[in-house]
Amino acid sequence: MADKPFNLNMHTARLALSRRIDKIPTTALATAGVRVNPETAQFELLFNPEFFAQLSDTHKLGVLKHEFYHLIFEHVTSRKPADGLKRIDNIAMDLAINSHISNELPNEANPGPLIGKEPMKACIPGEGKFFADLPLCKSYEWYLEALKKKQDEGEDGGQGEPGEGGEPGDGDPFGGADSFDDHDGFGEADGTTQEIAKERMKDTLKKAAEEAEKARNWGTVSSSMRQDIMDRIATKIDWRKVLRYFVKTSQRSDKRSTPRRLNKRYPRVHPGKRVRRHAKIAISIDQSGSVDNEMLSAFFSELNKLAEIAEFTVIPFDTRWRRIRSMFGKRDKPARPSV
Repeated sequence: MADKPFNLNMHTARLALSRRIDKIPTTALATAGVRVNPETAQFELLFNPEFFAQLSDTHKLGVLKHEFYHLIFEHVTSRKPADGLKRIDNIAMDLAINSHISNELPNEANPGPLIGKEPMKACIPGEGKFFADLPLCKSYEWYLEALKKKQDEGEDGGQGEPGEGGEPGDGDPFGGADSFDDHDGFGEADGTTQEIAKERMKDTLKKAAEEAEKARNWGTVSSSMRQDIMDRIATKIDWRKVLRYFVKTSQRSDKRSTPRRLNKRYPRVHPGKRVRRHAKIAISIDQSGSVDNEMLSAFFSELNKLAEIAEFTVIPFDTRWRRIRSMFGKRDKPARPSV
C-alpha cells in the first residue's frame, strides 16, 4: 500500500496565523522557508513534504512556528540587512526566534532528520558549544553583535569570515552551526511590495491576537512573545502631530476692517479686512512624579514652536490644583514656562 502524501494542514489547524498564509509544497528547498510573493504581495510558506514527514509532531509544530516568527519579527521585510543576508545574519535571526520555542525544535539532545550528512539541530541560545554563553530572548540585532564579537575573537582557534561556511575545527567560529531553514527568499520582493505585505501581516496578527484574547487561549505562546505581538499591533500615535493639529484647529479668527488693506473685491471702494488667528489653550501638568523631566522637556519644546500661533496657560497639579502660571507674554516671543 502506497504511503499517503504528507498533509501539512493537519499540523497547522491550531495556528491562527497559518490560516492566512499561503502554503506551497516544493522539493526545491531541503527544509522550509518563508517569503513575500513578488507578484501578489502575500506571505508564503514553502516547505519540503519529505522533510516534514520525517519530523516528530512536536518538531513539525516547532518548525512551523519558527517560520511564522520570521514573519512576525519582520525578518522578511523591514529588518533584513540592506547589504543582503549572510550566514551570520541567518544564525542571529534563528537565535532570536528559537529562544521562545527551544523545547519544540530539534536540538543537541534530540536531533532531527539528516540534512545532507548532518542531523538537523537548531541554533538555540544557551545550548551547544558555540551558543552556550548566550542568554535567551534577545533581539536579532543583539545576537548579531554577539556573533560578530565571537568572530573577532576567533573562537575555536580560527578566524572565520562573515558569511562563510565551515566545519568544526577548520577556523569556523560557529563550528559548522547554521540556520536549518532557507532564508534566500527574504529579499525577492521590492520595497513597495514588502510594505504592502507588512501591513497585511499587521492586520493578520491583529485578527489572530483578537481570536486568542476572545478564547482566552494563547496556546504555548510565551508571555514575552505575547507582549511583543501586542506591541507590534498596537496603534502608535505621534503625539506631536496630534498636538499641532489640535492647536491649529483651535484657532479663532478675529476680523477687523482697516483702510490700510485693499479690499480684494472692491479695491479703494471699501476697506479691507485684517484677520488675526489666535488660540488660548490651558495645559494641565501632572507633577506627582509619573511624568519625568525628559517628557516635560520634549513637551515644552513643542509648545515653544507653537507659541507663534497660540497662547498657553499652565495649570500644574498633584493632589490639588496650584497657582495658575501663564506661559505666554507677547505673541512674537516663544513661550517659556514661568517659575
